[in-house]
Amino acid sequence: MGSSNEKRGKGCWCWLFIILIAAAVVAAAVITIKNKNDKSHPKAPPVPGPPGAITQKYADALKAATQFFNVQKCIVCIVYFRFWAEWRCDFIIAAGKLVNNKIPWRGDSALKDGSEEDVDMSKGMYDAGDNMKFNFPMAFTATVLSWTILEYGDQMDVVKQLEPAQDSLKWITDYLINSHPSENVLYIQVGDPEADHKCWQKPESMTEARPVTQVNTSSPGTEVAAETAAALASASLVFKKINSTYSDLLLKHAGQLFTFANTYRRSYSVSIPKVQTYYNSTGYGDELLWAASWLYHATEDMSYLKFVTGKDGKQFGNFGNPTWFSWDNKLAGAQVLLSRVNFFGQEERSNDEKLGLQMYRKTAEAVMCGLLPDSPSATSSRTDGGLIWVSEWNALQHPVAAAFLAIVYSDYMLTSQTASIYCSGKTYTAADLRNFAKSQADYVLGDNPMKMSYLVGYGDKYPEYVHHRGASIPADAKTGCKGFEWLESTEPNPNVAVGALVGGPFQNETYIDSRNNSMQGEPTTYNSAIIVGLLSGLLTTSSVVRSFT
Repeated sequence: MGSSNEKRGKGCWCWLFIILIAAAVVAAAVITIKNKNDKSHPKAPPVPGPPGAITQKYADALKAATQFFNVQKCIVCIVYFRFWAEWRCDFIIAAGKLVNNKIPWRGDSALKDGSEEDVDMSKGMYDAGDNMKFNFPMAFTATVLSWTILEYGDQMDVVKQLEPAQDSLKWITDYLINSHPSENVLYIQVGDPEADHKCWQKPESMTEARPVTQVNTSSPGTEVAAETAAALASASLVFKKINSTYSDLLLKHAGQLFTFANTYRRSYSVSIPKVQTYYNSTGYGDELLWAASWLYHATEDMSYLKFVTGKDGKQFGNFGNPTWFSWDNKLAGAQVLLSRVNFFGQEERSNDEKLGLQMYRKTAEAVMCGLLPDSPSATSSRTDGGLIWVSEWNALQHPVAAAFLAIVYSDYMLTSQTASIYCSGKTYTAADLRNFAKSQADYVLGDNPMKMSYLVGYGDKYPEYVHHRGASIPADAKTGCKGFEWLESTEPNPNVAVGALVGGPFQNETYIDSRNNSMQGEPTTYNSAIIVGLLSGLLTTSSVVRSFT
């Protein structure tokens, strides 16, 4: 469907069909043998579909979604059969120098970012439809992408999306490392958002000054430093068996950044008031718990577990009060992540730690109860079509993020053989959580009143006027800063931003496909991270690993 359709050479269909069938049989046999031989995981009861069977629509959607942040290069896919070979290049929005770029509408950009401060900030991701780099949401993107790979890397690998995801993650973490030139200095933004939003131009055409912004001991930024620590700690686990030297470097920076964030506690929104316009923070306690949780998983250092279960956990945990998971509030994510410790490693903890972990798990369970549509404590904040509704701007962010947490929690239940959760006296199973997650994913992919996919490049109908500078301007156009004729054009975007998850519908479930409609039509990199996480979890039903290390 959509971008996943592929042209195949004539005359090979019989052979190709036979080979595909044989490959499927071999793959199924390998998976079966692997499951039978894996004695470290208890056998969890299956939910709909046999374990190991890939749901093709989610695989197709994932192949589209990963393209939006595969930033550094054209992805070359080699499919090799006896009588047939095919090369396929996928493309995406990128910051920095593109390697092996074969996409005509993209080229090198922002190569001098950070040069005025003698730091190399040429990598990283543009935030959305603009040409800004905002490190706070970008680091969240990396953390969620790492979490996805750690939980669902095997499934992603089956559909050949693991390596692209790892490449995209490293493109961000390389940038984040460079953004941290010394222990108590972190660069957190590239570009002037006021100037940037007065321009409509391709990133390749930028000539304006791109100032960098930093936090330090005199102007701290606890949440952005802690989120960056979370990103680098989680990524260190992803790369631990791939590149141990790089993993160690990531972990070193993560530890330093957590110390910086924790020692100099002040919101970056207070230290640098200008950030309030775009990515204002509502508090830093959630990021401290989130970062400490990831550092505990990465290091098994008990000081991080004591941090989240001790006085800081009590101060910032907001136990018993469900929250929405987003780039600004990581509490629900931390609660689910720490539930993993409660599910799989509880016996090794002290009584105080067990009690603290139990509070995280109980609150995570309350989050789940709020999501299940027929739960007594279900949120009433939904559209008539069943989509979780929280915000008019970027409406899909919260339901997709909530569904990602639900699928992760359901898999923790399966692996631990936890039969049910309790919601005000009613019981619900892992299958119930999975069905909720599927409902949100299916809505995004076209099962909605508009009968359109909100994931660009997937399905037969998706937004054509995405609010995105690079996608809206022809590759050979010479616009300079003032290319507003392309913003105002009534023609669809000349370039398809495959994998972009747009903001989504209004509460009445309508969508206005207009390039000027940034409320509904602007994609973000963190939207891509959460939809990749959700789709990866829905690919198949299987146990998750009991430990990331």
